[in-house]
Amino acid sequence: MPTYRVELDALLRALADPTRRAVVERLGKSPAVVSELAAPFSMALPSFLQHLRVLEDAGIVTSYKLGRVRTVSLRPGALDVLHLWLGEQRTPAEGQADRLGIHLSRTIPKGT
Repeated sequence: MPTYRVELDALLRALADPTRRAVVERLGKSPAVVSELAAPFSMALPSFLQHLRVLEDAGIVTSYKLGRVRTVSLRPGALDVLHLWLGEQRTPAEGQADRLGIHLSRTIPKGT
């Protein structure tokens, strides 16, 4: 069992909700203030803040407050655990196909 199982479970629980996935996708472009993040969703601000709290508790986002404005951003490397786990789930055949593709791209001249 991977030693990062607790972190992975929290990450997957946080990303299980479509609202939170949409927030992560939006933050992939750039940090944003809470009001901008909440605008596309038809829910009360306290409900939206609960979604942000879940993302923050899972270590996916961070936020800081300057005056009355709270800015949220993705935490660098936050999804690395998920990437690592997905890589471990790949079959050996997928790895062989990847290596073959890399080999062929190096040995076959372009344009042929």
